[in-house]
Amino acid sequence: MEFDWIDTPFNLKALPPKEIEESFEDPFSLRILPDMLHATEARYFNLGKTMAGRSLFTVFWTDGKAYRAILSRDMTPEEIHFYERKNSELA
Repeated sequence: MEFDWIDTPFNLKALPPKEIEESFEDPFSLRILPDMLHATEARYFNLGKTMAGRSLFTVFWTDGKAYRAILSRDMTPEEIHFYERKNSELA
């Protein structure tokens, strides 16, 4: 999985690229295509955990070869609940 970290629109010092990449490598990560009526390009959500157990929510774009994070932050309690509920349904 290749990431494009050039000119990201958020602070990479607060949330290092390595942690964001780990959340995508989480075998239980959820990738969701939100319902966007007027979008010019498809943006996706990724909910995943790092190897240290940090829960991250990332909005990203992909062309099928490279990924570009548009926003990344810690998950809210509601998102953590959604992540855990969906993973328990798949088990």
